[in-house]
Amino acid sequence: MKTIGLIGGMSWESTATYYRRLNEGVRDQRGGLHSAEILMRSLDFTRVVQLQKADRWDEAGALLGQAAASLSGAGAACILICTNTMHLVAGPVAAMAGVPLIDIITETAAALRADGRKRPLLLATRYTMEHGFYAERMKGLGVDVVVPDAADRQLVHDVIFDALCQGQIRDAARAAYLGIIEKARAEGVDSVTLGCTEISLLLDPAALPLPGYDSTTIHADAALRFALTNDFERAA
Repeated sequence: MKTIGLIGGMSWESTATYYRRLNEGVRDQRGGLHSAEILMRSLDFTRVVQLQKADRWDEAGALLGQAAASLSGAGAACILICTNTMHLVAGPVAAMAGVPLIDIITETAAALRADGRKRPLLLATRYTMEHGFYAERMKGLGVDVVVPDAADRQLVHDVIFDALCQGQIRDAARAAYLGIIEKARAEGVDSVTLGCTEISLLLDPAALPLPGYDSTTIHADAALRFALTNDFERAA
């Protein structure tokens, strides 16, 4: 079994989901008392958010890159950035890691393509929905994402930072998200991508009006394939 390196804390609420999914996956596949071999560097999210708000992405990339290098130096065989938004700096992080970076955008696109989904609604932070890096990467992988209108993007973003990242799961927020999905369904999207690692705390991807794809689960499962097989084969 290879050791998985996690850059977490962004937020720790979703990092806990990664930890549980990875360990449950190893137990299910290996049985008995087996659990995942994991190294984690959990960052102070406030520091990261300050860099995001100040548009200081180079500094954020260096911060996460240093975390990746420390994990690989300690024995991690792969690195996961446990957040979609910070894949905006995946390039410099991968360059500093020294081991494979398992990319959440690549893996989510592969899951969508495998099911023939070409036009998903993206629910995520404003950075992910508006910065362009996510949509451009997805388009290059054969998927054309659709984002909510400006007001709904702000609502989705605020729920993530003001509630989900602080462990607050509210029925009103769930209803608002479902309303956004219904609006998008009427406009012809074919699926929903939970493109923020906290959203699965609020929405069950299997119980949505459209087929749901949880990026957190997809990302963690890709790491399991890497850790438990000799040859990492990404879903085509």
